[in-house]
Amino acid sequence: MLAGEMRGVYEDRRITVAAFLQAWLAAKKEVLAPNTHAGYEACVERDLIPPFGHHRLPDLRPKHVDEWTAAQRAASRGSVTMYRAVSTLRNALNTAVRSWGLHYNPARCSVPPRPRAAERTCWSPEQAATFLRHNAEHYADRLTDLFEVMLGTGMRRGEALALHWEDVHLMDRKLYVRWTLAAIDNTTVHLRQPKTEAGRAWISLSPRVTAALHHQAALQMAAHPDGRLDGLVFTRPDGLPLRPQWVLDQLRKRTAELDLPRIGLHDLRHTAASIMIAEGIPAAVVSKTLRHATLATTINLYGHLLKDSADQAVLALAHALDRAAAGRPSRENKPAPTIRSAA
Repeated sequence: MLAGEMRGVYEDRRITVAAFLQAWLAAKKEVLAPNTHAGYEACVERDLIPPFGHHRLPDLRPKHVDEWTAAQRAASRGSVTMYRAVSTLRNALNTAVRSWGLHYNPARCSVPPRPRAAERTCWSPEQAATFLRHNAEHYADRLTDLFEVMLGTGMRRGEALALHWEDVHLMDRKLYVRWTLAAIDNTTVHLRQPKTEAGRAWISLSPRVTAALHHQAALQMAAHPDGRLDGLVFTRPDGLPLRPQWVLDQLRKRTAELDLPRIGLHDLRHTAASIMIAEGIPAAVVSKTLRHATLATTINLYGHLLKDSADQAVLALAHALDRAAAGRPSRENKPAPTIRSAA
C-alpha cells in the first residue's frame, strides 16, 4: 500500500475482474467499430469472466492466467481463440495500469505466440473467368454484378455492399469508397467509414466493371417507380442492405455448381491481388489499388507471390554486370547514384 501511495497507484479492492471488464467494454463501445466491439464482448463473456471474473482485480496474478492457458491447451482449445482471449485480457488490464489502478499487468507475459495466418485460397484467372461467365449465363442478377465488381476492383466485402450510387461516376469510370458495411451476428448491419485514411479513396473501373454497374443501374431503374438511382448499389428487393452471410452462401452455392475451390468473400479480393501480381503489376501499384495503408502490408500479404519479380530484379542486375564486364555501355550513360550512410 505504501509503495502504491508513493507511485500514485490506487488499487480498488472492491472491484472484481468481471466488473472491471464490463466497465472496460462499456468505455470501448464509443471508439470501436460495432462488429469489433461485439467480438470483444463475446470473448469477455465466454472466455474471460467465467475463469477470472470472481477474483478481485488487485489479486489477479500471472499464475492464474498461465494455469487457464495450460488447461485450455490440454483441452485442445484452438490456438487462435486462446490468443484472442489472453490478448483481450492483456489489453483491458493495460488500461487499468495506464489509469494507475494496478501496479502491473498480470497478463503481460502470458499471451501465447500469435498463430500464423492460414494461407488463403485464390482462384486462377481461368477459374475466376469461369465463375463470372457462369453467373452471367445462369443468373444475371444483382449478385452477378456484385461479384464482377469485387473481382474487378479488389474491393473489400463491406465496401462493395456499402457502395452508394452517389459515389459511382460511370462517365469517368471511377467510384469513391466512402462507407463500409459491418454485420453483427449475421443479422444487424451497420454503415461506418473505413478504418484508415487510405481506405477512403478513388477506384478506377475497367470496362468489365463499368458494364456490370451499367447493368445493375438498369435493373434498379426498371424496378424503381420513378426510374431513379439512389441509395445503395447492391440491395435486397426492398432496398435494404444485403446480408454478408447470404452473399457468402450464394457464392459457395454457385462455386459448388462449378466444382471450383471453396473460397470466402474476402478471397475474391485476394484473387484480384494475385492476378494483378501475376500479370507483372508492380507491388507499389497493387498496394495503391487495394488501398493498403502501407506498402509493407501488401508485401506481408502477397510477398510469396512476388518471387518472379525478385527473379527479374536479380537477372537485371546480373545482365548489367555482364555488360559492364564485357565493356559494353549500360542502357543509360549516367553515373551511379551515391548512397549515403544512415549514420
